[in-house]
Amino acid sequence: MLGYMGKLLRVDLTSRTLRDEPLDPETARALVGGAGYAARIINDEVPGDADPLGPKNKLLFMTGPLTATSFPTTARYEVCTKSPLTNMWLDASSSGWWARDFKMAGYDGLIVEGVADAPVYLWIKDGKAEIRDASRLWGMDSDETQAAIRAELGDEKIKVSCIGPAGEKLVPLGCVMNDEQRAAGRGGAGAVMGSKKLKAVAVRGTMKVPVADETKLREVAKGLREGITHHPVVSQFTPYGTAFLLEDGWVSGDIPNKNWGKGVWRKGCELLNGRVMAETILVPHAACQGCFIRCARWIKINEGRFAMEGPGPEYETLAAFGTMLMNDDLAAVCWANDLANRYGIDTISTGSVIAFAMEAYEKGVIGREEAGCDLTWGNVDAIIEMIDQIGNARGLGALLGKGVKRAAAELGRGTEAYAVHVKGMEVPYHDPRAYFSQATSYATGPRGACHMHGASFVLEQGAPRPDTGIPSEVDRFSNEGKGILAKLAQDKASVVGSMVMCMIASDGMIYAGMADALEAVTGEPWTSERVAQTGERITNLQRVFSLKCGITGADDTLPKRLLEGPDEGTHAGKIPDLSVLLPDYYRERGWDENGRPTPKKLEELGLTDIAGEF
Repeated sequence: MLGYMGKLLRVDLTSRTLRDEPLDPETARALVGGAGYAARIINDEVPGDADPLGPKNKLLFMTGPLTATSFPTTARYEVCTKSPLTNMWLDASSSGWWARDFKMAGYDGLIVEGVADAPVYLWIKDGKAEIRDASRLWGMDSDETQAAIRAELGDEKIKVSCIGPAGEKLVPLGCVMNDEQRAAGRGGAGAVMGSKKLKAVAVRGTMKVPVADETKLREVAKGLREGITHHPVVSQFTPYGTAFLLEDGWVSGDIPNKNWGKGVWRKGCELLNGRVMAETILVPHAACQGCFIRCARWIKINEGRFAMEGPGPEYETLAAFGTMLMNDDLAAVCWANDLANRYGIDTISTGSVIAFAMEAYEKGVIGREEAGCDLTWGNVDAIIEMIDQIGNARGLGALLGKGVKRAAAELGRGTEAYAVHVKGMEVPYHDPRAYFSQATSYATGPRGACHMHGASFVLEQGAPRPDTGIPSEVDRFSNEGKGILAKLAQDKASVVGSMVMCMIASDGMIYAGMADALEAVTGEPWTSERVAQTGERITNLQRVFSLKCGITGADDTLPKRLLEGPDEGTHAGKIPDLSVLLPDYYRERGWDENGRPTPKKLEELGLTDIAGEF
C-alpha cells in the first residue's frame, strides 16, 4: 500500500523472538494507522481484565501513512496500551524525530508483548531488529539513556524512545520520552514499558516511504501552511509557543488555579506566559521534524539557582507547575519541567497530584513529617522535592505517583472532594466550567479527561469549521447543543491520531484538506465524509475496549470540584449540567442511555464483529 511500509514488527520479550508481520490493508483502509490501527489490535489481543502491568497487556508504537513523507507537522507517533492509571484504553502521542526514523527503518508499527527476564532495549535499523542488553542503562534518566545508546551504537543520528526511573519503578504517571524531552505523556505508558523491562527503542532509518502523488501532497501542504498563517491562535504559537494561551486565558476562565479552587490568578498568568518567556529566556530553537510552526521552546537561564539551558515548558506544564500550585516563578517552572522529563513523569498529572497534596496539607490531612517538606502553596522547594519523590517512588511521592484517584482513596478523610480526575486521569488545564462542551468531552473522552482527544472548547471560541455546519458564534455557557461539538472534536482527534499528525496543526485543516492529504499519499479515494466516519469508527472502537475493561456510563462524569461554580472571573458560578449534556451527547453518538454503542451504530461503522464483546 502506498503511504505505508507494509509491515509491523512483533517482539515477544518473554521468548526473545522477533518477527515481521504484514500490515493488513483492510484494517488500514478502515482505521488508517496510528491509534486507529492500534485500537483494532488491542481489542483483538488484550483481554478486558488484563493487568495493565502484567504479561497479557501489550504495548504498541504506531505511525501513520503521512509519517516520514514531505507533508509537514506529521512527526508524531502513538504509544497505545491498556493504561495502569485508568485501567482502560490509552493512546499517548509524542513528536520530535523518532517517528520518521522508525518508519524509514521499514515498519509502520511495533507490537511488544510478554516480559523480559532482564532489562533490554530494541535496536531497529533499515529492516533489521535485535534485542540488546540494557542492564547498564537501568537507572539512567531519559536524557542519559538516549546519549548512552547513541554512544554504544556509535551513531549520533540514532533516535531513541525510552523510559526514565519512574517507568522502571512502574509509577502509573510514567511516560515514554524521546528527542529533547518530547513525551508520550499521559496515562502511564512508561510504566507498561517498565513492566516489560523494556528500557528503550532505538531506531535509524534511510528507506523511502512510497507516495502516490507527491505534487498533490505538496499542494495540500501549501494550503495547510496558509491556514495556519491566518489562524488567530495557532499563528501565535511560532513566536510564543502554546504558552501564548496563558496571556489572556485568565479572562475567559480557561486557566485553572490552586487545584481548580481559585477562579482567576492574573498575576501568575502575566508572569508565566509565552510573551514573557520570549522576551527573557527563549533562544533560537529547532522544530519537530518537518514542522513550520515551531511551537517547541528552547530556553536559557543565565543566573540564579535555576540556571539551565534546554527544552522549555509548554502551556500545560506552565499551568501544572505554575498556576495550579500558585507558583509564579518562571525559572522554577522550567527547572521542574526538566526534572520531571528526566524522570519520565507526565507533567500534567504530576502538577495535579502535587496540587492535591498541597490542598490536603493546607487542610491538615497531610503533615510536614509525612510530606517530607513544607507543602504550602507556591513553595518552590516543595514542588521540586515532590517531583523527586514521585520520580523515585519514595515517601509521599510513592502514593501520589499512583494518581489522585488512588491517592485520595488511600488517604480518605474527605480528600476525594478535591481529587480532580475523570476515570483516574487527572484533568488537563482547560476549565470545563468556562466552556461547557469541554465538560462533555472530558466526561466521555476515550482515555479519560483529555484535551487532545477533543478540544471542543476551540469551537466555542469561534474557530472556523466550514465543514461541520457549526455556527461561528456559540454560547459557551449553554448546556444545549454541546453533544455535537464534543463528538466532532473527538472524532477529528481520532483521525488526527491515526494519520498521524499534530493536533495543533490540524486546527488549520478542515476535513476536505485531510482527505486530500490522505488521497495524495495513499492513492485511495478519500472524501470529507469518509474522514468523518473514520474518526467516528475509531472513537467507537476505543470506547468498546474500555467497556470491555469495565467502565460504564456511570463513569462518564466530572469530579466534584468541577461541578462547583468558580469563585470569581467571567465564569463565576457557572456549572455545566451533565444531566442535559450527557443524554444529548449519547444521542449524537447513537449510543444507548448507558453510554454503549448500539448494534445499529456498530453495524453502520462496520464493527459488527465486536458488538457482543461488551
